[in-house]
Amino acid sequence: MDSAGANGASFDEVFRQRTSELRLAEGQSLMPFDVEAITNSKLGIRLLASIAAKMPRAVGYRIADMVAWQMARRRRSSIVRAVRGNQWVVRGENPASDGLDRAVHLTLQHSARSVFDLYHYIDNPEAVKPLVVLEPPLDELVKRPEFADRGLLVSGVHTRSFDLLVRWFVLQGVKPLVLTLPDPRGARRLEYEMRRQIGMNLVPANVAGLRRAVRHLEQGGAVLTSVDFPVPRPRARPRFFGRPSALPVHHVFLATQARVPIVVMAPILEADGKFHIKTSDFIEMDSRAGGGDGALQNAELVLHTAEDIIRRAPQQWSVPHPVWPSTLDMVPE
Repeated sequence: MDSAGANGASFDEVFRQRTSELRLAEGQSLMPFDVEAITNSKLGIRLLASIAAKMPRAVGYRIADMVAWQMARRRRSSIVRAVRGNQWVVRGENPASDGLDRAVHLTLQHSARSVFDLYHYIDNPEAVKPLVVLEPPLDELVKRPEFADRGLLVSGVHTRSFDLLVRWFVLQGVKPLVLTLPDPRGARRLEYEMRRQIGMNLVPANVAGLRRAVRHLEQGGAVLTSVDFPVPRPRARPRFFGRPSALPVHHVFLATQARVPIVVMAPILEADGKFHIKTSDFIEMDSRAGGGDGALQNAELVLHTAEDIIRRAPQQWSVPHPVWPSTLDMVPE
């Protein structure tokens, strides 16, 4: 591992830069976003899990659809504004207001159904198995041992039921190290404990956590993190769908330091009613790109692959924060 990082900065300085970028807003989790305030409390999570587990899926979807419709009506809410701005960019910055309204509603609907599915199946992974289609090369990745000849960094995209599928993979024996929110509280703490109880190898995205992630990769392990959640004060702005974004580059930093490839992964619900897990080919990092333009080039290479997946079903991409904050005032009302 190199002793210096971007622009000659010390290794510790680079770690601190990356972790400062990953200090996420309170309440952010692996789930695309909270559907209602009820999911912001421990009691609410327990109640939701208890009800969803016993409720028929068709009934749960009808309730989720009503919640999505109510959310979509709150046009000035931060979530709706963020989803609206994100969908506008992804759809080529040309949808008229009515078309964008429809896109926002569909996105919220998919997200609400994703939350229901998570808790409907949370104690019944066998019921999820018939709904999952592992497309190449993911079928081979699932079979890889915990420590292989070479490490692998998996960059997840928050499409339909991402959190449910991560949970299912862990219950099938897949053992990645998962970077997560440092010091989760309230409902997020309960979700953290629920994931830990099933054996998910959770590591906070702080300086110590990133150091551990690099060591894990160097030993041949796999690390899972997300590629599409914006950060409050990005030090770099990789282009995503043609625009400079507020997305992090920590995954590039980890992969470059450990000299391992990145693979992009995202579930897409297709017409057959099944979750098809889309996986990119291995993306090799330019090891000379310790920072600056080189790091941006590596990050944009990864994001270009994520773009291809999102374009297949843009309404299933659910991120509740503005990926391109500068565009919010440009979006048709």
